[in-house]
Amino acid sequence: MAESEFDIQEKMLDSVLIAGIRMKGRYSDCGKAFKKIGWKVGRYISGKPFLLNYDAGYKENDADFEACMPVRQSKAVEGISFRQLPAVRCVSLVHKGPYEQLRASYAKVLNYVSERGYKIVMPTREVYVKGPGMIFKGNPRNYLTEIQIPIESAAAAHP
Repeated sequence: MAESEFDIQEKMLDSVLIAGIRMKGRYSDCGKAFKKIGWKVGRYISGKPFLLNYDAGYKENDADFEACMPVRQSKAVEGISFRQLPAVRCVSLVHKGPYEQLRASYAKVLNYVSERGYKIVMPTREVYVKGPGMIFKGNPRNYLTEIQIPIESAAAAHP
């Protein structure tokens, strides 16, 4: 499936209970947090891992993000927070390829948001539909990452 076969969509994201670890650093550091969540709450995980991005733009070394996994129930675990993310409308695009090429897909989806006058509701999300496994890295050309930009209309933002 070529990247051009994926279209931008607008959709509702349901409210979801998450287990998360908020971090500052390089995006590539998120693997350590996903591993910890998997070890500590693995049997409660109920969906694909994702990042919540708290920065308005890309940052190389001091990004503010949270590694998250949807879970069926909360559990008291040191260093992992549990909370409900609210339902939200979003603009979504599935990116096929290595994580290092996500910027082009972000530019495409952010241009769509800007053209329609939507207001971005932080944090944004990256859902890792298909990526490296715990044992085998897989082929980065086949990774699937869904970029989700929560939005509200400009009119709703300023009544």
